[in-house]
Amino acid sequence: MKIVLLVIGKTDKEFVKTGMEEYQKRLVHYLPFEMKIIPDIKNTKNLSESQQKQKEGELILEKIKSGDTLVLLDEGGKEFSSVSFSNFIEQKMIGGIKKLVFVIGGPYGFSDDVYRNAQGKVSLSKMTFSHQMIRMIFTEQLYRAMTIIKGEPYHHV
Repeated sequence: MKIVLLVIGKTDKEFVKTGMEEYQKRLVHYLPFEMKIIPDIKNTKNLSESQQKQKEGELILEKIKSGDTLVLLDEGGKEFSSVSFSNFIEQKMIGGIKKLVFVIGGPYGFSDDVYRNAQGKVSLSKMTFSHQMIRMIFTEQLYRAMTIIKGEPYHHV
């Protein structure tokens, strides 16, 4: 199974890039992983929140192919412990999913169309993190999940 993390806008914080690169390097030992960046929408100051979400939603849905499983990283999603998240990932692997796409939306969340097309929602915390920080946190949690699945000592219970 391949996992894709789809994000809006580039990562400009060096410490976030460094952390993400570290966990991306580690992840390739377990499964194919790719982060895809949808460029920021231009002239957002001329758009309402709703229009911005709609435009971002169109760009997100263009990246989703038939057969992909779309999971939104969303504050209203299901919360997991690290162990239960590893079980969630393992069930997707066992279920024969070819590509699991996680999406971090823009600053105002997702359009209704994106919600309608999603097969699930996951919340990483009740706390709010910047959209850049969540990229690194998610990548680390995915790496942690893979080590739990493989019974490796990275996660100490």
